[in-house]
Amino acid sequence: MDLKQLEYFVRVAELGSFTRASISLNIAQPALSRQVRLLEVELRQNLLTRNGRGAVPTEAGKLLLEHGRGILHQVALTIEELGAARGALAGKVSIGLPPSLSKLITVPLAKAFRDQLPKAQLTLTEGFSLLMHEGLRVGNLDMAVLYNPEQSSDLEMSTLHEDELALISPASNGPQTQGRAGGRQAPSVSLGSVAELPLILPSRPNAFRILIEGEMMTIGKRPNVILEVDGLNAILNLVKEGMGHAILPSYTLSNFDSASPFSVKTIHSPSIKSQLMLVWSSRRPTTQTQKTAMEVVRQVVLKAIEA
Repeated sequence: MDLKQLEYFVRVAELGSFTRASISLNIAQPALSRQVRLLEVELRQNLLTRNGRGAVPTEAGKLLLEHGRGILHQVALTIEELGAARGALAGKVSIGLPPSLSKLITVPLAKAFRDQLPKAQLTLTEGFSLLMHEGLRVGNLDMAVLYNPEQSSDLEMSTLHEDELALISPASNGPQTQGRAGGRQAPSVSLGSVAELPLILPSRPNAFRILIEGEMMTIGKRPNVILEVDGLNAILNLVKEGMGHAILPSYTLSNFDSASPFSVKTIHSPSIKSQLMLVWSSRRPTTQTQKTAMEVVRQVVLKAIEA
């Protein structure tokens, strides 16, 4: 079996299209189709069902796709380990980042990666949880930073940081705060009061949206969502203009040059706790380069959040 043909088939099956695969592989579509067809002839199996909407793996194709990913990964792993034997950690590392962290850590992560893994190639992808999960599943991502991922036998996870979501309001239009222990005034507000405010939240199935709705359900409330916006900076710009309130980690304000247009209050009764996790596939071996990259991600994320 030709490894190049196997790689072509896997890419077509993952992307569901010869056109998209030819662009991704930088190969002419007729040549790509011919190589995949030669693989089908060799295996005496139709691997793809071709239709006007793209290409879908047959049952035989699904089986080859599952094994093919592992074969190609093992080949890449072998090449990388041979490189490591020469004293250099090399290879490609693809990392997914959530929008709330991307702007904050992209530059320091790229610099740290260059310093600690100068022979390796870094790919950074920004996206929401569903995109990250799919990237990990099909092998487009080696690891991802995710909020509150669901437990899965296909994924390994390590906690990077646990934080409480805060109410972010326009500076001149925040809800009244309540006193806390010791009689000292602290900027806080109950979750019940937050539920009555006009909120700007991401649409489902965003991890924050699901977490917020779940916590409000425990007190018999639902969020008063006036706008659904799937973009961190867009949400904060709308809050700054007085259009509503957001519920996000307070460190997301580091994306702005100045936090002065905002008022930040902790939420209590109950608080909304969010876990930031580093996630990678349990179905593929982790290379030494990837293990080192994981530690780089951990260092950069913690430094950015706790700064």
